[in-house]
Amino acid sequence: MSIDRRWIIAAAAIGVLGLAVTVVFGLNNAENFFRAYLFGYTFWLGLGLGSLGIVLIQFLTGGNWGLATRRVFEAGTATLPLVAVLFIPILFGLPYLYAWARPDAVASDAVLQHKAIYLNVPFFILRSVVYLVAWVVLGYLARRWSLAQDRSDDPLIQRRLQRFSVIAALILGFTVTFAAIDWLMSLDADWFSTMYPPMVAMGDLLLALALGTAFVALFGSGASLARMLTPEVFNDLGSLLLAFIMLWGYLEYFQYLLIWAGNLSDEIPWYLSRTEGGWLAVAVGVGAIGFLLPWYLLLFRPLKRDRRTLAPIAGLIALMQLVNVFWMVQPPFEPGGPVVDWLDVLAVVGFGGVWLAVFCWQLTTRPLLPVNDPRVRRPLEAVREPA
Repeated sequence: MSIDRRWIIAAAAIGVLGLAVTVVFGLNNAENFFRAYLFGYTFWLGLGLGSLGIVLIQFLTGGNWGLATRRVFEAGTATLPLVAVLFIPILFGLPYLYAWARPDAVASDAVLQHKAIYLNVPFFILRSVVYLVAWVVLGYLARRWSLAQDRSDDPLIQRRLQRFSVIAALILGFTVTFAAIDWLMSLDADWFSTMYPPMVAMGDLLLALALGTAFVALFGSGASLARMLTPEVFNDLGSLLLAFIMLWGYLEYFQYLLIWAGNLSDEIPWYLSRTEGGWLAVAVGVGAIGFLLPWYLLLFRPLKRDRRTLAPIAGLIALMQLVNVFWMVQPPFEPGGPVVDWLDVLAVVGFGGVWLAVFCWQLTTRPLLPVNDPRVRRPLEAVREPA
């Protein structure tokens, strides 16, 4: 998987330019700028967090699919320090994004007054710093011990990685849960749902797995990684995508079902604002194209075993997750229907450029296979056996 340095520089240049233009033109409309920034940030942060989650899953479960894709997801994890730094501008836009950060809104809303002990600016900043530091540290430790395994065939390293992954998965789940509450759910500060944080976390895992699968399917054939990318490995990746999209769809559907059945005035506004006007078409599109279509296609084994068909299916899932993030973030600001502002596009492109630059650079710094992992030798030996 040879990556030309010029492509990395080009991605970085496009990303920096995109973010710079977003900032410059956003000065004239701070509300549009911050909501576009939060939208782009949420999507690319989810990709980094999902990558970290899948790395931990792979350490715990093994499997040839994980050996073939570990470096891809580790490279995604390596973007977390960058994403942590890019969170800083959001702190300057809290009054534009959140009603609980505006004293006049809190003074006129009894629910916000009740939640003020938790939803207040100083405590929000403190919690955000804890989340970001935790993610950076977990990503660093995972990559550090994985690199130690590249340098040594000591079997104790594998056991250390497994023990670390148990603790890290708990910390990651806890912090992502509260980050989803703070950064996304509190956009509708009067609303709450216990299903919402796991729904967001599952979307991140699905997004990372989809883009990772598409990446190795499209670019893995010309690398040393190619001997690991057998039809069986692609079948495993396709089956995991099927499992993840079913779990994500289950969480999405049952949150809606429980709120619809309860029909409580403090729960239904979230869905009302996301199904009125043009938002209904977006919701139906996410359900039909983002869930039903890929779910149906992934039921067929030949489509999962062929990289040429699996890659577009995975790409479709990733694209619809972008639409899903848009559907979750934007309705509080555009209750009448979806409006795709050019700042939204610039923010996604800007974050994407710098994210991909770091991602591709990290891929060039490590061997594409964890060669000292004891599970690597068996599939490689099987590949070398005569048919």
